[in-house]
Amino acid sequence: MSATEDFSARRLGNLKQNQALLAELGLNAQPEATYRSRAAVTEGPGEPAAKRRRVVKTKITTLPTRTSARIASAPVRPSYDQDGYTDAAVASIGVKPAKGYRKGRPAVPIKNEEDTHVEYREPIADLDELQTSWSSWTPVAPPPERDEAGVFHFVSHPDFNPNKSPSELLREGAFGGSYFRPLYSKKLGTTISEDYLELPASWTEGLNINQYLTSPTYDPESNKFKVSCGQSIEKWEENGWINHQYDVRGWFQWYCRFFMGRRCEDDERQVSRWKKCVGPTGRWRRMLLKKYATSGVREVWDDGADEDAPEVSPVMHQTCHHWAFEVTQDVLDRYWREFR
Repeated sequence: MSATEDFSARRLGNLKQNQALLAELGLNAQPEATYRSRAAVTEGPGEPAAKRRRVVKTKITTLPTRTSARIASAPVRPSYDQDGYTDAAVASIGVKPAKGYRKGRPAVPIKNEEDTHVEYREPIADLDELQTSWSSWTPVAPPPERDEAGVFHFVSHPDFNPNKSPSELLREGAFGGSYFRPLYSKKLGTTISEDYLELPASWTEGLNINQYLTSPTYDPESNKFKVSCGQSIEKWEENGWINHQYDVRGWFQWYCRFFMGRRCEDDERQVSRWKKCVGPTGRWRRMLLKKYATSGVREVWDDGADEDAPEVSPVMHQTCHHWAFEVTQDVLDRYWREFR
């Protein structure tokens, strides 16, 4: 038997063993069964039904028809409206808008949550052994409990409280449908594929795998909010945010395995990143809720809205969704009570 065939056989054996353990722990029966989500019912197998979010239209300030020569020659300030955030603004270093024009003073970069973590450049001694380890772990933690508000609670990490399960993210639409596509790692010098097979079968049952998991190209229409956001896994690797010892695809793969009961040395780092992004005081959560407040929106779902009505920052919503958090009515009501 060749080395490649031997590796494939060991990997398949590990996957089957994990599936059996997950079944014993009850993870194949989703915690969603104990909680009736307020999200829309899908129109067909794997086809999310999008709902609109209400927002007051952005006011456009027009320039006066007559201006002085001094005003006319002044530079026009760029817009930093959050809806205009591009992929780089979501996941890489941004630039803080200056309060005023100061000649010769460079803009100060904003510290992104990932920038505080060291780059992973550890040498890879045995690639086959490393790849085998990704699926050879044994679940050690019980499934999370979900409360009436839809929030998950993990016994081992009480400060980690997402309100979206991995299955919900995949079914509703995330990462442009391409998260589990064949991935070439420059760091490892190999292509990773079919690792989605380790997921519980119930998570992907009836789902169009080619559209929502392994699409070779990023498709915004496959996302819940129909917009592009975030950088590619290749860019995450280039920036040093991937710990190849555990999860070669990054945060969401870590979340899937954490949800299934794995615990590892990278847990604290990943939970910390989640908290800085969408935790109670997380950057993207605060910015999105502030967007609701400044727009005067008090209801998350506005079923009676015109289909052509503008939404409350779809890019921010999709970004938070990637981090397993979504603004619910409970979250929005609490924000209006406590921070307004």
